[in-house]
Amino acid sequence: MISAGVDLGAGTTKALVYDGESLILGSALVRTRPNIEATAREALDAALRTSGIAPADLAYVATTGYGRYQFSGRDIQITEVTCHARGARHLFPATRRILDIGAQSSRAIRIDDRGRVVRFKMNDRCAAGAGKFLERVSRSLNISLEELPAVAMRSQDPQPISSICAVLAESEVINHVSQGKPVEDILMGAHLSIADRVLALLRQVGGDGEVALTGGLAQNPAMVHALQLRIGGPLNYSRDSALAGALGAAVLGQQRLVRRVAVGAG
Repeated sequence: MISAGVDLGAGTTKALVYDGESLILGSALVRTRPNIEATAREALDAALRTSGIAPADLAYVATTGYGRYQFSGRDIQITEVTCHARGARHLFPATRRILDIGAQSSRAIRIDDRGRVVRFKMNDRCAAGAGKFLERVSRSLNISLEELPAVAMRSQDPQPISSICAVLAESEVINHVSQGKPVEDILMGAHLSIADRVLALLRQVGGDGEVALTGGLAQNPAMVHALQLRIGGPLNYSRDSALAGALGAAVLGQQRLVRRVAVGAG
C-alpha cells in the first residue's frame, strides 16, 4: 500500500511517496505558485515519476502546510506541527525537540518519546525569524538566493542584527552596507539573527534532548551552521530534513490507510 504526503508551504511545495516500510520511494520539491492545485499536482506527479510508482497504485494522499486545504486530490489534511513532529522523529528517532524554519514562519516543537506533540510555539507575525527575511536581505545586497549560503559561509566577523521587526532589521543591513562591512559578514549576521529568534521559541517550549531541524531552510548550509553555533551542540539534519513535513504526512496517511483497509476487511 503506497501513500504520499504533500507539504504545500509558502515558499516551496514538497511531495513524497512512502511504502509503509520506512522507505522513501521518491520525492520532489517545486516552487509554490499562486495556483496551489496545479503546484501540488506538479510536485506529486514528479515524486511519483522518481519513485517509479504509477498514479493508479497510489492509495492515499495526505496534505499539510498552509495550502493543505486547497488540493482536491487529498484524502486527508493534517496540521504542519503534527506532520513535522512525526517526520522529524521518523528521520531521527531520538529527537525530542524540533525547529521548523520555513519561508513564512518558524516553529519550535517538543515531543514525547512516542512522537506526540507536547508543546509548540510559532513565530508567524514577522518575517524576521523565517526565510522571507533572507529574501529581503538578498535583494538589499543584490545577491541571488542560490549563492547566498556560500557567501555567508565565508564570514569571519558576523555583524549583529538585533531588531525583531523585519523592516527594522533590513534597515540594520543597509546601515552595515553603508559602513563598508563585508557582505559575507552581513549575511551570516542575518542567519544568526534568525537562529536567535527560533532558539528563543525553543526555550519557551522547554524540555531537553536532541534537536532536529526541518523546513525549507534545512537546505541552507549557512542556516545549519548558524544554529549549530548558537546551540553549541549537535543538530540533527539530513538531505531529507526539508521533506519532513511531507514525510510526516505520508507516514500518518499510511497509518490511516492501514486502519481503513483493516476496517473494510473486517
